[in-house]
Amino acid sequence: MPAGQEARAAAEQRPLGNTDALARIVGGEVRRNEYGEHVAVRRWYAEPESCSPKPEALRLLAPEAASALSDPQQWLFLDTETTGLAGGTGTYAFLVGVAWWDAGGLQVEQYFMRDFGEEHSLLLALGERLRERPVLVTFNGKTFDWPLLETRYRMTRAIEAQALRAHLDLLHPARQLWRMRLQSVRLTELEKHILGWDRGPDLWSQMIPQLYFDYLRGGAAEPLADVFRHNQHDLRGLAALSGKMLSLLEEPETADCEALDLFGLSRLLRRRGEMKRSRQVYERALAAGLPGELDRAARRELARLAKRERDFGRATELWGELAGIEVGFSSAPDARLKAASTSDGEMDTALEAYEQLAMYYEHQARAPQRAAALTREALAALGEALQTGNITAAVHRKLRARLEHRLERLERLERRAGRGTTIWA
Repeated sequence: MPAGQEARAAAEQRPLGNTDALARIVGGEVRRNEYGEHVAVRRWYAEPESCSPKPEALRLLAPEAASALSDPQQWLFLDTETTGLAGGTGTYAFLVGVAWWDAGGLQVEQYFMRDFGEEHSLLLALGERLRERPVLVTFNGKTFDWPLLETRYRMTRAIEAQALRAHLDLLHPARQLWRMRLQSVRLTELEKHILGWDRGPDLWSQMIPQLYFDYLRGGAAEPLADVFRHNQHDLRGLAALSGKMLSLLEEPETADCEALDLFGLSRLLRRRGEMKRSRQVYERALAAGLPGELDRAARRELARLAKRERDFGRATELWGELAGIEVGFSSAPDARLKAASTSDGEMDTALEAYEQLAMYYEHQARAPQRAAALTREALAALGEALQTGNITAAVHRKLRARLEHRLERLERLERRAGRGTTIWA
């Protein structure tokens, strides 16, 4: 049975009785407005402490909305617990948690509907809070939470969703910063490994819809207390994560973090167009020590950035390291690219390194013979890689065509040089 139908069927089975029991269990109260009742819970936490973000950090975190985010007193953190993850008109947000900075700490407020007749009341209360603080901060809320709530508002045909000044979603910058260190960037994993928090016993998210359905069918209200606590944890983690990100981005060149975090930070800076700063952080990440694959990725990106700034000395040094040869401004390459035990990704990086070195010798050092020698070495290694199965035939064809095209031009230059013809004006 679809989640929406299951939820409605469960609500119809709910027996009449003391509907205030849940409010007592979770330490809340029953609130009434023009659309009826809902249960509300309020908690204030001294941690995480409120933050005062600097404009530069906001610009790096959310370039498109930095000005709207400038006043954290306008922020409203939001997280929902729903009857399912599929979305659509049959999915309900039965518990909506919001939080905001207040008195140096975090004020948390939660709205819960004891049956589906209380949805209008819940949505009206949420809308009032959003009018006070129209800057929404979520974790995957742009994709799931807020579109779901907008759908629920439309379904009421009576209450309009509040217009937002801005919507900051922390999921994507979290992926940019920490996906190289963590297999998962779920909020609970970020709390544990980035914030150093331990939630202790907590619900699996997959269990939450069934606990609500059981309650609607007349089950005990006590298990829902864990759902409220789970939602409170999410809101506190969301607020703390925003502060952590902003602290990293205030002065990224001197941020005190481990090599993998520096690598992620440098990638974020590059995507924000901060090439010079990205290069500085890449250098720090390399100096701090990266694992093999990421070390190569960092050197590759750093070489590209150095070339962009016309720092050919550093660029050729890095390309030489990636190709496995020693290269100087006046020295010829003295080793061959090893293909037998090279993975597809490593081969792609090494071939790019050879190609970039050939471009340097052709256009900067004006030594077409050396450029041609490098290109021949790359073609030989490419053939070996195909024979050993380290690259696919399609990749081989694409790279071979590109290298052969370059070699033809270089050989023409070699012939012209041999005849004493001026190659460059």
